[in-house]
Amino acid sequence: MSDADERTGDSADATTAIRRRPPRWLLLAIAIFFGLFYAYDVWEAVGNLVGLNLQAQFYDTQLSVFGWIVLIFAVVLPVLVYALAYWLGRNRAFGVQALTLLVGLCAVAAVSLDITAVFSLARLIV
Repeated sequence: MSDADERTGDSADATTAIRRRPPRWLLLAIAIFFGLFYAYDVWEAVGNLVGLNLQAQFYDTQLSVFGWIVLIFAVVLPVLVYALAYWLGRNRAFGVQALTLLVGLCAVAAVSLDITAVFSLARLIV
């Protein structure tokens, strides 16, 4: 082999070793797309908080302290999980970032479903 062939081979190996970063706009688009689903979970949790508070007022009673804690946790959880998933996937490939945000969304959905199934209206109202 000639010196030119060896140099070409070495530079090809060097370029494959360098990791290409995905475009910033694509990462932002993925974050916004999944952020809409997380925002819907927050909206749903706020609706539960307001709705159960109105239901308690209709029965001339109020939410228990435990009820307030559970319902406020349901509002804050999607925001915290989204921030954590975004932070974990921020410098990764776009597929990994999307998968991280999807796993976080599934975790939020599972916890929200558990909150709804385990804590009934009778347990959250005094």
